[in-house]
Amino acid sequence: MVKAIHTESAPAAIGPYSQAIKAGDFVYVSGQIGINPSTGEVEQGIEKQTNQVLNNLKSILTEAGTDFSQVVKFTIYLQSMDDFATINEIYGSYLQEPYPARATVEVSRLPKDVLVEMDVVVYTK
Repeated sequence: MVKAIHTESAPAAIGPYSQAIKAGDFVYVSGQIGINPSTGEVEQGIEKQTNQVLNNLKSILTEAGTDFSQVVKFTIYLQSMDDFATINEIYGSYLQEPYPARATVEVSRLPKDVLVEMDVVVYTK
């Protein structure tokens, strides 16, 4: 069974996709960027964007009936690896051991020219 997950506490999808999809025991959360859902504006600076991305993910996970403790895989996309240490520190403050698997990659460009985007896969059983 496949079910779309949607919450007003995270930015609406800016294309033909769902914020998240629950498929069996897994939740696949679409890439989130640092858009403040209250204002629709992109937060400025790497710290604010990273916190907003993680808060958006948290809101979607809450709507799906789960949380960061059930995340098995994070993918982080950075505009610049120069921001890796800052993002890593903020990211770590949202999580507890055992930490999920993770990939971090530098990309040439992200939607709305943001500095960071993240997506997650959650195992709910």
